[in-house]
Amino acid sequence: MSDRGDSLPVVAILGRPNVGKSSLFNRLVGRRLAIVDDTPGVTRDRKEAETQLGGRDILLVDTAGLEEAAPESLFGRMRASSEAALEQADVAIFVVDARSGITASDRAFANWLRRARRPVILVANKAEGRGGAANAMEAYELGLGDPIAVSAEHNEGIAGLMDAIVEHLPEVDAPSETEEEEDEKLLRLAILGRPNAGKSTLLNTLLGEERMITGPEPGLTRDAVAAKWQDEQGPIRIVDTAGMRKRARINAKLEGLSVASSINALREAEVVILVLDALLGLEEQDIRIARLAEREGRAMVIALNKWDAIEDRAAARSRVADTLETSLNQLRGLEVVTISAATGAGVDKLLPAVRRTHERWNRRVGTGALNRWFGNMLERHQLPLVEGRRLKLRYITMPKARPPTLTIFGTRAEQLPQEYQRYLLNGFREEFDMPGVPIRLQLRGTENPYAEEQD
Repeated sequence: MSDRGDSLPVVAILGRPNVGKSSLFNRLVGRRLAIVDDTPGVTRDRKEAETQLGGRDILLVDTAGLEEAAPESLFGRMRASSEAALEQADVAIFVVDARSGITASDRAFANWLRRARRPVILVANKAEGRGGAANAMEAYELGLGDPIAVSAEHNEGIAGLMDAIVEHLPEVDAPSETEEEEDEKLLRLAILGRPNAGKSTLLNTLLGEERMITGPEPGLTRDAVAAKWQDEQGPIRIVDTAGMRKRARINAKLEGLSVASSINALREAEVVILVLDALLGLEEQDIRIARLAEREGRAMVIALNKWDAIEDRAAARSRVADTLETSLNQLRGLEVVTISAATGAGVDKLLPAVRRTHERWNRRVGTGALNRWFGNMLERHQLPLVEGRRLKLRYITMPKARPPTLTIFGTRAEQLPQEYQRYLLNGFREEFDMPGVPIRLQLRGTENPYAEEQD
């Protein structure tokens, strides 16, 4: 049974590569979360999503394909990850391919599932068309009960499968008020970076388990994979993503899907942890990722990984700081935490930095304090002339946070030069302790209906 205590019942989807597990996962979740491609072995890590079936909330887990392989090989590590998913599951869905028929591997894994003492739902996928149901009957020989014939691609038989899943779910208590409050406090994180920077190793270290498949092979993670855990301040949902290479190097369709999945994870996050390889420093692609996070309004912390391999640490820090100053000035004051994801050194400092950054990203400044500061800034540096006429800025508000957003009203405010805008933004960061978070500045000129009233 699941060891997740009072959390959602866990349903794990297992089976050989390319039998349609990820397509089935997407169909049950009701949206495209897992990458689907004809290439065998696309899914390498466990992917989780909360969904509702028949009025019951569940945690659905997509797994890597089950294959017979040496433990130290990539496929061996993928199988170990799938076995770990089964350990945590309350219900297992075993998927076979009705189109290609039952294989020796299917029989071997069916025997393994029988020994696991979990409720198993046998699903014969790709059973569309006239002969589909007849082909599905071949799965009876596995001794796992009546096979449910479905076609994940064509949405056939899915309703019956949902009913079967609900029938096998354990009884659970209704969520308490405390659990509902925790959901509201949930911090959403995404780990981004170039391939082989150590993103998956970092996630495993944070979770204290081998949640992600890691190894020397670059680009192991292909999909955005989420996990939940908790620190002293509350629940956290963290997403590990595929490495993001330069667009010019993304040739294969599969890698393009991986990058798109990473970008979606960034957009759903509140804070991004940008993992850098300290041996390489802050390179052009890292800057592109950071700028993308800033454009999307996400808060960010840099994890400078593989710090244990750096000999001249002062020089390495200086290089990163110089690059941040010249290339990411719009995120001035970004927190940089030096870590070794492999050994765990420094990782304990990462979440406190994330929490500090998240608090700033959420912070609201009252209109009174904001306008007192604004008046001082205008007195310190006179507004410039534009087309021979002096601009007149009247007042400032902060209509929203997440990210902090400032709106300035005044006569021809929309013509305020970029240099003066930077002056105001830098002053705001310093006055209200807002380093390292993106700040939006909106300018409302005389077209504002309240402008005439202020004359």
